[in-house]
Amino acid sequence: MTAAVRILSTKKLSAGQRQYLLNAGFSVSEADFIQTEPVHFSLNAPYNALIFTSQKAVESLLQSSYTSLLTELPCFCVGEKTQSLLEKNQAQVVAVAVNAAALAQKITADFRAHRFAFFCGDLRRDELPNLLSEHQISLDEIQVYRTRLTPHKITSEPNALLFFSPSAVESYLQNNPLTEAVCFCIGSTTAAALNNHTNPIITATKPTIENTIIQVLQYYRNPQA
Repeated sequence: MTAAVRILSTKKLSAGQRQYLLNAGFSVSEADFIQTEPVHFSLNAPYNALIFTSQKAVESLLQSSYTSLLTELPCFCVGEKTQSLLEKNQAQVVAVAVNAAALAQKITADFRAHRFAFFCGDLRRDELPNLLSEHQISLDEIQVYRTRLTPHKITSEPNALLFFSPSAVESYLQNNPLTEAVCFCIGSTTAAALNNHTNPIITATKPTIENTIIQVLQYYRNPQA
């Protein structure tokens, strides 16, 4: 019965997201296992296009003195939510992909002549810059936010865990064992952070919180043996 299933989200959910799980009969607890903060940055070169692999990078740019770049240059991004935030701020999104590697493939196929500014955090993944470098595509990495781990000790063992970044996995494991919890991950890079563990790992089919929640509902309707 879903009423007995205790779910811990390693990120505080919106009221609607939390209610979706509560309405299905789950017990839900949540805490932010990471925090991000914008950092000061400067731009010194002209660019043809901008790259964002997270909403946090967009939000950090919006808090800077370079906001006008969003309407001046075409944007490339990872994820529908990042695309939506960019378009909400009048940016022209010319390419979107489900992950950084897929976005790099689109860029190397069709936009090799561009000079890119890649807005990222201090813990950004290597796939995109490495692939663009292999194809001699000009890319400047611009750190616009930093991530800080905020571990919490969990006293009530959850049946299921929701992870939304590799950093959240690292933070959770600092003070807590996974025991037998089913792990639901927003994407493949987050799931990869759990590769050394034998727990069931369920990866969202779209990199969104909502789809991660859908995987929880589907799993407990038809739990795997």
